[in-house]
Amino acid sequence: MPNKTNPTNRVILVADDDPLLVMLLEHHLSAAGYRVVSAPDGEAALALLDLESPDAMILDQMMPVMGGLEVLRHLHAESQLQQLKVLMLTTLKGEDHVIGALRLGASDFLTKPFSPNELVARIERLVPRAAA
Repeated sequence: MPNKTNPTNRVILVADDDPLLVMLLEHHLSAAGYRVVSAPDGEAALALLDLESPDAMILDQMMPVMGGLEVLRHLHAESQLQQLKVLMLTTLKGEDHVIGALRLGASDFLTKPFSPNELVARIERLVPRAAA
């Protein structure tokens, strides 16, 4: 589901309920050439999908209203959303959590705490930056 509004600027949707983490991600991803939109929970993230047509999503597993696994189930159920690249970013480190998210369609998995440079490198692998 490529970004249709501006093909030279890839859009990353960040779904996380920690405002400081969202600001950190916005800073690093913007510096890397991405446009960032954010949602404080899974339900708000799903509502933004039609408005923003993001190229990828960074998704927390534990959020209020609707968690990351439920968002992944919704994406998997919608044929036009199945191709969206999703990087799970969560404190849950157990093998069951990682395997569960990957089986539900997550493209990659990164645990908190994390290196912002590693996160940007993983996003670049999932969604290469467009030429300016």
